[in-house]
Amino acid sequence: MTDVLTAAQMRAVEQAAIQSGEALGLELMERAGRGVVEAIFEEWPELAKTSGKACVLCGPGNNGGDGFVIARLLQEWGWNVDVVLYGDPQKLPSDARKNFERWDRVNTTNIRSIVSGSAADDSLPFTPDIDLLIDGLFGTGLTRPFEGVFSRLANTKTKAALQENGTRVVAIDIPSGLCADSGRVLGAAIAADLTVTFHDRKLGHVIGDGPANCGVVRTKSIGLNRENDDQVVKLVSQANIKPGKKKTDHKYSHGHALVFSGAAGKTGAARLAARGALRMGAGLVTLAVPPSAQLEVAAHATAIMLKPVKEAADLTEALSDERLNALCLGPGLGIERARGLVPAALEAKRATVLDADALTTFADDSFTLFSLLHEDCVLTPHGGEFARLFPDIFEALTAAPSRGPAYSKVDATRNAAKRAGCVVLFKGPDTIIAAPDGRCAINSAHYERAAPWLATAGSGDVLAGFITGLLARGFDPMQAAEMAAWLHVECARSFGPGLIAEDLPEQLPTVFKKLDI
Repeated sequence: MTDVLTAAQMRAVEQAAIQSGEALGLELMERAGRGVVEAIFEEWPELAKTSGKACVLCGPGNNGGDGFVIARLLQEWGWNVDVVLYGDPQKLPSDARKNFERWDRVNTTNIRSIVSGSAADDSLPFTPDIDLLIDGLFGTGLTRPFEGVFSRLANTKTKAALQENGTRVVAIDIPSGLCADSGRVLGAAIAADLTVTFHDRKLGHVIGDGPANCGVVRTKSIGLNRENDDQVVKLVSQANIKPGKKKTDHKYSHGHALVFSGAAGKTGAARLAARGALRMGAGLVTLAVPPSAQLEVAAHATAIMLKPVKEAADLTEALSDERLNALCLGPGLGIERARGLVPAALEAKRATVLDADALTTFADDSFTLFSLLHEDCVLTPHGGEFARLFPDIFEALTAAPSRGPAYSKVDATRNAAKRAGCVVLFKGPDTIIAAPDGRCAINSAHYERAAPWLATAGSGDVLAGFITGLLARGFDPMQAAEMAAWLHVECARSFGPGLIAEDLPEQLPTVFKKLDI
């Protein structure tokens, strides 16, 4: 998996390299600047064949130092470059100041310094004829709201003008105004067409408002090494997808999933989950249905078996069959039915997915739920369900940030998993999966993996079934949640627009064939 770093983790990597003698700070700055220029010409090859006009905005930190390197390299390429420094050049960090001085020695008429950055400054530092606007103002170092004259670049009118003029906006590391750790906007945020980051992506590129403001994200190596750390957040990728059982295995070695259905007229969600578990490779899948719903479910189920389960005593009897090794409760289950069945299911200590009604049932008594949960559980809340189960955590997540690093969805999910004592999968385009021990992964449905048509009724029920199917096959909860979330998006991308939830399980064979598993 790809690592996704916080700003502090990235600084630690850089400092370790400098302190060990692996690289000088000035050298890292030069590599970063060259990486940005390379990325610009890779993204827009036509710009490498012309002498355009650029305006480079340099901030008061090392991000500004990168900006001076970029300005020099573009000028060497034949571009007409203006530089605007926000701050006092004498207060720049040492390496940034050296790059400022290198520029200033030969470009005394091509640099303007705005010390205050206040709204009193009478003009924005660009003209309509520029081809490139380089945002090197704050990057990952932003800790306070983005305001002043430069924040006008974030308003709707200016964004529209830049687009109308054909000006490409390039952010160094992350657009100014965006918190690198949470993807949340601090005050206002510049919208980039291209964001060039270094070593690894940052959390803010893939969660929160990051994807809406970063444009295309390109990662450039600056020659750093870092030791593996299981507390670093991972980005779920194809590398997570494992084949599992051998081809010579039989259905009983692929597990037996039990999916709980609601009453008559409300069985669709459970049927979607069951179909998802079956397509995911569970050897057998049984729907536990109340007697009143048996005929309805039987009319729709073929490969999926049925078992009448009306109340907790029936469930206890059913679970005497130890081959039932994975349970799914919640989709369409109903509040009253969930209240009776969830405690009995959790007492059996089988791998269990709790979704939808199984979570909402305990909104006013989450302490009881948490006392019953065990390490083989996976909770799959969407935003509303998360708010009901973890109201204080959700309040912190949705509070308007006044400083950075802001509280993030990663922080919220990690805290929820620790409190619940099991894996929590917090759904959304930026799905976060966390375990109680602090391991955390992001399944991002943004950029090249965007699948907005996945926002359709029942898709979450299918995801619950996918996880259940993998648990039945013997994958551990964290691995099952990561794989299911990634495959869920891949199925949506495979089908394309027009997707409905029923289509998702039917895309799995195509996706598996593509992955050669």
